[in-house]
Amino acid sequence: MKFFLGVLFVSALSAQPVTLAEAVHTAGEKYPSVRVSLEQAAAAASQVNLARLSYLPRADLLAQANRATRNNVFGLLLPQATLPGISGPVLGTNSLTNVWGSAVGALVSWEPFDFGLRRANVDTAEASERRAEAALSRTRFDIRTGAADSFLTVLAAGQAQKSAQAALERTRVLERIVAAQVAAELRPGAELARARAEVALAESQVALAEQASAVGLAALAQFLGRSSSGLETAAGALLEMPPAVEPAGAVTEHPAAREQQAAIGEADARLKALDRSYFPRFNLQASSYARGTGAQPDGTTGGAVTGLGPNIQNWAVGMTVTFPLLELPSIRERKKAETHRELAEKARHELVLQELNGRMERARAQLEGARRVAQLAPAQVEAARSAVEQSTARYRAGLTSVVEVADAQRLLAQAETDGSLANLAVWRALLGVAAAAGDLEPFLRQAGR
Repeated sequence: MKFFLGVLFVSALSAQPVTLAEAVHTAGEKYPSVRVSLEQAAAAASQVNLARLSYLPRADLLAQANRATRNNVFGLLLPQATLPGISGPVLGTNSLTNVWGSAVGALVSWEPFDFGLRRANVDTAEASERRAEAALSRTRFDIRTGAADSFLTVLAAGQAQKSAQAALERTRVLERIVAAQVAAELRPGAELARARAEVALAESQVALAEQASAVGLAALAQFLGRSSSGLETAAGALLEMPPAVEPAGAVTEHPAAREQQAAIGEADARLKALDRSYFPRFNLQASSYARGTGAQPDGTTGGAVTGLGPNIQNWAVGMTVTFPLLELPSIRERKKAETHRELAEKARHELVLQELNGRMERARAQLEGARRVAQLAPAQVEAARSAVEQSTARYRAGLTSVVEVADAQRLLAQAETDGSLANLAVWRALLGVAAAAGDLEPFLRQAGR
């Protein structure tokens, strides 16, 4: 019983109409591409922590046991990673007698000063984190904007469907009028065929409107991460004329512009890190270790297990200085490459701002035009409705043909469709202005009033 009630409760919640604010919020939090950017930002934050760990000392522990021969020779062996080293005197023999060897030890290394290299690396990691966070904001903004546009599309499809259904009802009424006139032999049968053709055309318009509505719901359901079955939208104030207040905001604060600015900061941080690369590296080191071997200095060997346990101890403390003497040419070329990357990011930032300014100008022009159209729409609908009434009366009186009535009805259908979409067109233009400004909150507050 409890399970049944729970299912009913969940079903009731899922059947509630979705508002614009809910759709935008859900898409901005749950859409997969947002989660991808969120994980990338988290990975960048971990890289910052990793860079900060370079300030800590490094401690390496080692334990080793081996069974090997003990032949040793005079001579130099250049540094390499293939041949294992061997210590001890040269015995002048070549024997395959083998003994146990063992070693344990610890080495602690710490870089007391680095001429700012570690700080530069941390700054680079933090710049990468800021860029990842900016990319997350831009991705979330794009998804939220897409969800809002999809929501308006669903509402527009619904309004168009209602207008198409009203037009269908009018054509059916006309068909009945014409059928009565033809039955009374007051009109030729060709007019009834024309009226039926108008009904068929209106039915196809209804089918197309229903298709557009279904496609719009599917697109919105994709943003919400749910099925379009049972999905309903709450229009709220979106079917009314919005107030004459445009969303404010500067394109320089747009998420895309901030992301590109973060990319410039990242390139600059990498360049500064390269500036700190051509310096000596100082490592303070301390080691304690012990070794054991079954080989004796006089060439003899110990017992069967001699050397398995380390028994000779040593310790050491010192400073190691390394300097990349011949790295300067490569560092210079890397700096040139980073400089060009930084210049490219700056040029891309200018391009983004230019495109955003263009989008803002176009959105404002569309908003102005949409407001004018919305103000004229009621008069157009009223004039078209009057034309239908007059043409119908003239048809009943035998003063005109069915063609005039059909043309008037199509004109009314178009005017009603345009009128029902006029306010939504203003809202869509407002959304375009908000999208160009990079801030949807003023738009959502107007829509939810």
